[in-house]
Amino acid sequence: MMKFGYTIIYVPDVGASLGFFERAFGFPCRFLHESEMYGELETGETTLAFAAHAMGEMNYPGGHIAAHDSPKPLGMEVAFVCDDVQAAHARALRSGASELAAPAEKPWGQTVSYVRCPDGTLVELCSPMTA
Repeated sequence: MMKFGYTIIYVPDVGASLGFFERAFGFPCRFLHESEMYGELETGETTLAFAAHAMGEMNYPGGHIAAHDSPKPLGMEVAFVCDDVQAAHARALRSGASELAAPAEKPWGQTVSYVRCPDGTLVELCSPMTA
């Protein structure tokens, strides 16, 4: 059996990313290692975690791309389902995110927006899918 357990995002400052995600999206910090090189948010069954780029350098001898250094967002996103995309989008912007796409209704009926976090993470904010 296999289970999706974690998404780990490599960032320049784990504590800053944890703080931003709490302010912008309301996910409290569940754990921050004393080294401040790894931390987790309280996000439900699947853990969203952050690790320092230094840890990435230890784990990947060939290196990795730092999302915050990339002029464009990386080709992956974290999606958060919310009841009020407009309000969530505005809160993220007030907290320091950059707008990539304002909230818009998609042809399938879902409202979706995109923001880029100060650490470079691409976040989709979306309404629940209707049946």
